[in-house]
Amino acid sequence: MILRAPILRLPPSIDASRICVRCLRKLSRTTPSTRRPFSSPTEASITASSRNAFKKDYFWANGILKETLGQSKRGLQNPPFHSKEATVNTTTASLPATEASHEAGSPHSPNPAHKELPHRRRKRLREQSSESQEESYPIAPDASSRLTTLSSSLPIHSFRRRLTTYLSLAKPRLSFLIVLTTTSAYSLYPVPALLAPTATAAPSLSTLTLLFLTTGTALCCSSANALNMLLEPAHDAKMSRTRNRPLVRKLISPTGALVFAIACGTVGVAALYYGVNPTTAFLGAVNIGLYAGIYTPLKRVSVINTWVGALVGGIPPLMGWTAAAGQCAHEGTWRELLFGEGSAGGWLCAALLFAWQFPHFNALSWAIRDEYKHAGYRMLCWTNPAHNGRVALRYALLMFPVCFGLAYVGVTDWGFVVTSSVVNGWMAWRAVQFWREKGHKGTARGLFWASVWHLPIVMVLAMAQKKGLWERVWRAVMGAPEEDEEFYGEEEEEDEEEEKRKVSVREKVTA
Repeated sequence: MILRAPILRLPPSIDASRICVRCLRKLSRTTPSTRRPFSSPTEASITASSRNAFKKDYFWANGILKETLGQSKRGLQNPPFHSKEATVNTTTASLPATEASHEAGSPHSPNPAHKELPHRRRKRLREQSSESQEESYPIAPDASSRLTTLSSSLPIHSFRRRLTTYLSLAKPRLSFLIVLTTTSAYSLYPVPALLAPTATAAPSLSTLTLLFLTTGTALCCSSANALNMLLEPAHDAKMSRTRNRPLVRKLISPTGALVFAIACGTVGVAALYYGVNPTTAFLGAVNIGLYAGIYTPLKRVSVINTWVGALVGGIPPLMGWTAAAGQCAHEGTWRELLFGEGSAGGWLCAALLFAWQFPHFNALSWAIRDEYKHAGYRMLCWTNPAHNGRVALRYALLMFPVCFGLAYVGVTDWGFVVTSSVVNGWMAWRAVQFWREKGHKGTARGLFWASVWHLPIVMVLAMAQKKGLWERVWRAVMGAPEEDEEFYGEEEEEDEEEEKRKVSVREKVTA
C-alpha cells in the first residue's frame, strides 16, 4: 500500500527556514511524485503515431491490406487517451456526407457507425434518394421561361429582345405539340387510293391546305396562350413554374400583349377560313374562347376546369379531320364535316386526346400541388388526392375502347388494336400504381413519363397502320392493279351505259 507523503516534506534543494508555513504547504502539495507509470501518454502517442505512419506509408498502398488492417484496428483496439466525442468525430469523418450526418446525430451508442446494419443503411439511402427525386420532379422550366430569361439579358430596344418576348407569350412548345396533333389527325383521314403504281396518279390531300392548317392552328394557340397570361399575372407570380413569364416580369405591357393576342387570333382564324374551310375556322375560334374565356377563370372556381382544359386539347385533332374531310366532301357544310358519313374517325381522335390529358396532367400537377394551393387554383391534386388518382386511372383505361373504335370505323387496320394495347396497358399499369399510392413512392413520376411517351407512340402506330396503307404499298411494289381503279373503271362504264339509255329514251319520246 502506497502512503501519501507528509504535507511539510520538501525537496532538499529548498531551504525551509526562508519560507512561511502557507508557502510550505503549497510547495508540498505540488511536489511531483516519485512514482513512474509503466508507459507515459507521450510515449504511447509517439509510438502509435509512428506505427500509424509506417502502416500508412507502407501497407496502405495496397487497398486490400488497408481495408483489412483498418477493420481489425477498429474492431479490436481503442486508441488510448481519446475521448468519446473524438471517437465519434473520427468515425463520421470517414463516412459519406449523408451517412455521417445520420450517424453523428445518433445519441444511443458511443460508436454509432456500428449500430446501423448494412441492409438498413441501404434501405434508408434508397428512401432518401426517392424523396429527393420526388421533391425535384418533374417540372422543368418551359420554353416561355427560357425565352423570357434570354430576353431580359438582351439590350432593351433591340429587335431580338422584342421577338423573344412576343414568342414567349405564345408558349411555343405547347403550340408546337398542338399543331402536331392536328396534323396527325389530318394524315389519318382515309383518302381513296392513297398510293398507286405511279406517284403522279395518287390522289392526296392538298399541301397548300396543310400549310394554312398548321399556320392558322399555331396562331390560334398563340392567341389563346397570350390571353391566358394576360388574365392572371398576379397568380402566375405565386408559382415557381410561371413566375418567370413576361407579364410577371413586366418585360411587355398588358396593352402590347392584348394587341399581340388579337392580331394572332384574327390572322389565325382568317387563315383557317379562307385556306381550309369555315368549319375548321369556327372550331379554332371556339377553342380560343374556351381556353381564355372559360378555362382560365374557372381554375380558381372549381375542379371542373380540368375537364374544360381537356376539351380544349381535344378540339385540334377534330380540326385536322374536318380540314381533310373538306377536300373530299360533296357539299362541305358543317353538318357533313362534323356529323356526316366518315366523321366518326375525327371524334375518336378528339376522344383520344381528351382522355390522354387526365393521366398526364393529374400526374404532372401532383408534383406542384402545394403551389397550386398557394396560388388559389382549384385542382384535384390537392383538393381530393384520392379522386385525382381515380380520374387518372379511369381515363387511362378509356384508351382501350378508343383505339378499338379507330379500327372498327376503318381508320386503322385491326393490327392497331394489338399494338396500341401494349402501350395502353403500360400506361394503365402506371395509373393503377398512381391510384394505389396516391402519387407517392415515385408513382406520379412514373405515370408522367409513361404519358409523355404514350401519345407519340400511339399516334405513330395509327399512322403506320392506317387502313389499306400496306396493301397499297404492296401493290405499288409488286405492280398489281389497284382495286379502287378497277372499281372506278367499272363505275365509269356503268355511267356511260346509263347515259346512252337516257339518250335513246329521249329520242324515242321526241319521235
